[in-house]
Amino acid sequence: MASEIGEGADVVANIVRSRPATRDIAQRIGIGSAPLCVVCGRGSSGRAGVFLRYLVETRLRLPVSASAPSVITAFRTPLMLRDALFIVISQSGRSPDLVAATRSARASGARTIAIVNAMSSPLTDEAEFVIPIEAGQEHSIAATKTVIGSMAASVGLVAELAEDHALRSALDRLPERLHRALALDWSEIANDLAKASAVFVAARGLALGSAGEIALKFSEILRLPSIGVSAAELQHGPRAALSSRTPVVMMRLMDETAASVDALAEELREQKIAVHICGGPHGSLAWLTEDDPATDPVAMLVPAYRMIEQTARACGFDPDRPPRLRKITETF
Repeated sequence: MASEIGEGADVVANIVRSRPATRDIAQRIGIGSAPLCVVCGRGSSGRAGVFLRYLVETRLRLPVSASAPSVITAFRTPLMLRDALFIVISQSGRSPDLVAATRSARASGARTIAIVNAMSSPLTDEAEFVIPIEAGQEHSIAATKTVIGSMAASVGLVAELAEDHALRSALDRLPERLHRALALDWSEIANDLAKASAVFVAARGLALGSAGEIALKFSEILRLPSIGVSAAELQHGPRAALSSRTPVVMMRLMDETAASVDALAEELREQKIAVHICGGPHGSLAWLTEDDPATDPVAMLVPAYRMIEQTARACGFDPDRPPRLRKITETF
């Protein structure tokens, strides 16, 4: 896992170099008549899909729905997706439910795109267009470089669909930022994890997918119950579950959500909740100078991944082989 976290920058550099192929796909899709976008994925790929949702809605102004593959596989109910944009994200491209959902979407008239690491897979056979992550084989059960690649490929696709020069430039800068992020130390969080009963990871907007991914890694690698939650939702019901034994990790971007995240962090600190915040003037976690809010959530994964991997080893856990898990999970 430690080695593969370090490979993320090279994966993104390859995605940047593949821009002409992504641009060709964007030009062939023609989303002008698309009524909506449907995003499909499970596990870490599903969290990357949350990130993609905010990218599409904020940069393309296209409403996004999260696909429920069981509607196809369990309920056997094809959806009416004519002219919709259907984007599926997968590492292995082998899970039967994702393959079936993509096949059904394409048959209904959707434009289907697969963002996938394994190019020789059933999923690539079913999708009309394929954007390769090209992360190489990932040996750790916990996905890291493929998640970073999935999110970077999403940025690249939306940048081309929107013809967004600023987003292209931000993606160009991302490999170097990922390299620098490897030196960031978030070990201060580990001190609170030892006595934690659960962990909340909070963010808003474009950082929400990364918050969910970090929460997933807390559960998967540190075997600690964790939930990724919107900082807005944390002001409602989930707030009642906070205590001195539930540290909160917050991800704060320099965008329209910044003020509300800052305000919540201040309130929680006043209530003696352990808050660790990345970004902004009141941030407690080591961070780089803020860049584009569409790429900072990708870079924030790196110090979080490193802290979780190192904490697992300190606890005597094997971060590469969490119990009762397999690298490829085939759901139906």
